[in-house]
Amino acid sequence: MLRIHKITGIRTYLLSFLLLVPALLAGLGGASLAHDYPVAAPAEPLVAPTGTVLFENVRIFDGKASTLSPTSNVLVNGNLIERISTAPIEAAGAKVIAGGGRVLMPGLIDAHWHAMLIASTPAEAMSDIGFANLAAGDEATHTLMRGFTTVRDVGGPVFGLKRAIDSGIVVGPRIYPSGAMITVTSGHGDFRQFSDLPRTIGGPFTPMERNGGSIVVDSPDEVRLRVREQFMQGAAHVKLTAGGGVSSPFSPLDVTTFTEPELRAAVEIAENWGTYVIAHAFTTDAIKMAIAAGVKCIEHGFLMDEETAKLIAEKDIWLSLQPLPEMMRLGLREGSVERAKAEEVWPGIGRTYELAKKYKIKTAWGTDVLFSRDLARQQGAILASLIRWYTPAEALVMATGTNAELLTLSGKRNPYPGRLGVVEEGALADLLLVDGNPLEDLQLVANPETSFLVIMKDGRIFKDTLPN
Repeated sequence: MLRIHKITGIRTYLLSFLLLVPALLAGLGGASLAHDYPVAAPAEPLVAPTGTVLFENVRIFDGKASTLSPTSNVLVNGNLIERISTAPIEAAGAKVIAGGGRVLMPGLIDAHWHAMLIASTPAEAMSDIGFANLAAGDEATHTLMRGFTTVRDVGGPVFGLKRAIDSGIVVGPRIYPSGAMITVTSGHGDFRQFSDLPRTIGGPFTPMERNGGSIVVDSPDEVRLRVREQFMQGAAHVKLTAGGGVSSPFSPLDVTTFTEPELRAAVEIAENWGTYVIAHAFTTDAIKMAIAAGVKCIEHGFLMDEETAKLIAEKDIWLSLQPLPEMMRLGLREGSVERAKAEEVWPGIGRTYELAKKYKIKTAWGTDVLFSRDLARQQGAILASLIRWYTPAEALVMATGTNAELLTLSGKRNPYPGRLGVVEEGALADLLLVDGNPLEDLQLVANPETSFLVIMKDGRIFKDTLPN
């Protein structure tokens, strides 16, 4: 069904374009062409509103509890969950989905995703934005079909993709965008070459910056300008790279890249806009400086010490962690600077999860997949790998209700006001019907093709493989 919708949408737009050309020519003097080649009507959204849907005979994982509900019925009206009841629900004209005792749960949320930087190579992402957008649109559909109804995008030119999804042109998840990753010269996110140097403040942009993947700032004033530009385009939050990173060749891990006044400038603007700043930071020094500047969420933190973990807990800061798979490390070329940095980071992943548990830090879950469709296909498997430190219920709560709580930090910049990550009356209807019990077998989320029988986002059914 989905493939048919996609092909139909593409054909409609191609037809619209092809028919528009002679119509325009007709306006310039060839009037008869306008009658021979009428302009096609605008395409309809790929998936029409489903209306009222009744899930009967389901057991609910609500995104918060570690157990399933008794057998229940759930009524979805429009894009909201209207009623949940153990008694039968009468809903004349509703589409009925017979759950057969299966589990109904919230759609999954990935809190560290790069929607524009997965299906393209680094060169394509920086220089061929047309291809990158088309590839990202296709990948967005696959993301939704893996059961991820929401992603928190933490760096990339994603505003156009988000708009296309929200308007129904492309099938994909909800996107909470940060826009361009904001970095300093030689910071994580600075992928320029030596030939791009020296940089002149106020000078011409490089392709990386023109396409909106990341942008270089080297003073508090530049930070304010670039942060405001992201909010102008619709950012829900902004991301700064407070320390070095693995994938950026000129950014050593030990270097604290931004200064505290620069970070504080970003926090000031974000607070003016009623939202928050997230900081990429591995080391103790980078994390402490980001917290001192007012950053609300630390991404990664894999090289921090125990004292820093205590500080994060005391200050009630969010820690967004990713159980990075070995495939990601091994995919980096042996002998490269990036591989050497990965070898330093990877041993800290498990230790950081243990510290997060020990000090009861508010912990979000994400994947951080970059430039690899093969890894993107493992999105659910990366979630399932949390079993090393958490029970299935704890992992699923993190990827639903807890991640949704983090999204609320966007305040009035929240592009999707309403409750996400839970199955409750009045919540947004992002739902998965699972063939099996994920609270007992977390591997079910690693096999979405067979495990997720129904996928609903915003009250619309995008997948339904139940027998009629």
